[in-house]
Amino acid sequence: MEVNQKSVLFEETPIPKAVMTLAIPTVLSSLVMVLYNLADTYFVGMLNDPIQNAAVTLASPVLLAFNAVNNLFGVGSSSMMSRALGRKDYDTVRRSSAFGFYCSLFCGIFFSVLCATFLGPLLKLLGADANTWDATAAYMHWTVLCGAAPAILNVVMAYMVRSEGAALHASIGTMSGCVLNMILDPIFILPWGLNMGAAGAGCATFLSNCVACCYFLILLKVKKGRTFVCISPKKFGFQKAIVLGICAVGIPASIQNLLNVTGMTILNNFTAEFGADAVAAMGIAYKIYMIPLQIALGSSQGIMPLISYNYGSGNIRRMKESLAFTLKLMVPAMVLVTLVYYVGAGTLIGAFMKSDTIIAYGSRFLRGFCLGLTFMMVDFLAVGVFQAIGLGKAALVFAVLRKIVLEIPALFILNVLFPLYGLAYAQAAAEFVLAMAAVVMLRWIFAKLARTGKL
Repeated sequence: MEVNQKSVLFEETPIPKAVMTLAIPTVLSSLVMVLYNLADTYFVGMLNDPIQNAAVTLASPVLLAFNAVNNLFGVGSSSMMSRALGRKDYDTVRRSSAFGFYCSLFCGIFFSVLCATFLGPLLKLLGADANTWDATAAYMHWTVLCGAAPAILNVVMAYMVRSEGAALHASIGTMSGCVLNMILDPIFILPWGLNMGAAGAGCATFLSNCVACCYFLILLKVKKGRTFVCISPKKFGFQKAIVLGICAVGIPASIQNLLNVTGMTILNNFTAEFGADAVAAMGIAYKIYMIPLQIALGSSQGIMPLISYNYGSGNIRRMKESLAFTLKLMVPAMVLVTLVYYVGAGTLIGAFMKSDTIIAYGSRFLRGFCLGLTFMMVDFLAVGVFQAIGLGKAALVFAVLRKIVLEIPALFILNVLFPLYGLAYAQAAAEFVLAMAAVVMLRWIFAKLARTGKL
């Protein structure tokens, strides 16, 4: 077992190099994931059929719901594993990874069965109407009914591989599926290929997630004896300490994503009242916005193993320096992206659909979304710290504040005050308030750790 090599990254490597080693592959894989989501939108948009594009947008809350399972067993298990690594408790690492793997597999299968059983009511809840019903159902057939298990499993395995510092392998696995998806999209979607429209985008996604899962399974087989990640059924069980440790972080992270799904569903339903063009424009704007959002999320996820490990080993100074370096690097980057998006919104939307109506809608949506990027970066890093050190309740409080207290009420209020266009500004308003709370909470955490060495 390459214990010493794994410890060097977390304990001795200079902070900038350690952060970059973990964060850059994670950010790159997050960006590639966004690009493959944009590829769906781009190639479906080439059909110049707002109904097909609206189908992809309407189904997106269900795909976001996968993240509830990803976070429950991915974030929960990886946080538990990294903290155990810091304590040199390698049996807990193995048992935590086996628990996360088999629970996520079961939940993926259950998710598919549940959605297949209640597909009609689900489509109605998502905002599908007579025009968009068939296209949305066809897209969900591949991405959800067939593809829930591989979509969830490959993300959870990436979290677990990353927890011991193998960020590059985690990213290669994720990116292998994403790159394949981008290759398959035009073949499955466009008239010169299989001409499947939105259904083709879903089929490409399903096949790509299966390939990503195969990569991780082969990786674990090849690295057997040189990795702490374990998927042996013999290590799977319901030990109280492991279950509670994973759930303490994973359940709040899962609830956070379910609240994100709720917010997205409300947003889509409000937008659907203005027609398929508005829905398509909102979908395009949101996916462009997802690029910096995933950079922020990738940065947060990338440094989580470093924070967790050093918290487990009691090196609070290294924890704090890692967070400070990431903030100094990423906050100015988000400011720059905000300026680019605000000025170039029309050009960015027009790259996906050559429709004056959709460009007009989408550019105003994108300008609203981008105003919250800098504050969101601070929020994500704060929540990442909460998850890394086992403060699941704090992460849950922030999730409730973000959606239930701030963003969802803002959606209703701003849609009344500024019909349709006010919707895009709700998230920015929520992130601003949360950023202030995040700074206060982080200062309190590190002050208490400095005084007592524990929370």
